[in-house]
Amino acid sequence: MTDPVSTQDTITQVTMPKWGLSMKSGKITHWFVAEGDEVAEGDELADIDTDKITGALESPGSGVVRRIIAEVNEDAPVGGTIALIAPADVPEELIDEAARAAREGLDSGAVDEVAGPALGAVRVDGRTLSYATRGTAEETVLLVHGYGGDKNSWLFVQEPLSARATVHAIDLLGHGESTKDVGDGSLDTLAGALVGFLEQQGLEHVHLVGHSLGGAVVTAVAAREPGKIASLTLVAPVGYGDQINADYLRGFARASSRRELKPYLTHLFADPGQVTRQLADDLMKYKRLDGVQQALDSLLGTLLDGDRPGIDAASLLQQFAGPVRVVWGRADQVLPAANAVALEGRAQVTYVDAAGHMVHMEQPSAVVDAVAGALDG
Repeated sequence: MTDPVSTQDTITQVTMPKWGLSMKSGKITHWFVAEGDEVAEGDELADIDTDKITGALESPGSGVVRRIIAEVNEDAPVGGTIALIAPADVPEELIDEAARAAREGLDSGAVDEVAGPALGAVRVDGRTLSYATRGTAEETVLLVHGYGGDKNSWLFVQEPLSARATVHAIDLLGHGESTKDVGDGSLDTLAGALVGFLEQQGLEHVHLVGHSLGGAVVTAVAAREPGKIASLTLVAPVGYGDQINADYLRGFARASSRRELKPYLTHLFADPGQVTRQLADDLMKYKRLDGVQQALDSLLGTLLDGDRPGIDAASLLQQFAGPVRVVWGRADQVLPAANAVALEGRAQVTYVDAAGHMVHMEQPSAVVDAVAGALDG
């Protein structure tokens, strides 16, 4: 989750990343490192509070933390330099010069613009699918969110993966900026739309990543088009095992105000403090859009059979012989991690501590590592 920008060949600027399409600034809530600390690429440097959720910023490279520019609780513009990493033998005068320039940039807001994902849309069977793309590498990854989510839920995963792959994050039918018409709301309809996306993009070798409902959808796509799918990474997927929090799903679908919605959202995270007012407000704006309630109700009928899961993704997985990786938060209150037992022996399963159902937002490095492993083969 880094947006490194180099000044001198030996000095790396750690910048405020652009984790979401609307993100203009972020607040450093905690530094995990101090000046003089040795860090390796991928080490967590700081917690960054966005308007959606708090995420950990990882180091873009190895070296010594020579300067911390932005203070705790300071808002920094996207693209602004918040720390400097360099080898210990880089002269202090060079570090001082870079630090002065960085501080001036934070104070003035005059920082280089950071490009976010490129937005696009395709038409499949008369319906529009919206997506966001980062990266230009040869390998291709497609990220598919869960029930009630959207492509922005992958904000902490898409950016680091884009360093080594072209990464598309798509809005399922009924969600985000895609058409709200979900037809019969069946898994087959949702999967058919994604197959159409692959065809329109000319994707013949793609790594699919699906969270929750998206996990079942990508499984169905792999069953239909196994020759096009290089791997599956399933993040707390529905359709495996027999445990599901039906009360949560019904409550989420039924909630008609932020006050009603927020208690259900706390089920999504190991740390309920991650449920911000902005997150609840954004979801209520989505739920009030024309066609959304009908879409959610229709999809609820697909997700549930009474109080039990209404989807059997495990049988579909039998039609895909490729590699499968699974990431599950141990504190998942929506689809308990005990469901992962159904995948042991067929998939490489990673259980993640201190993470709930939204493991890709709470502990995104676990998901990034799983997908990177799939890319490595």
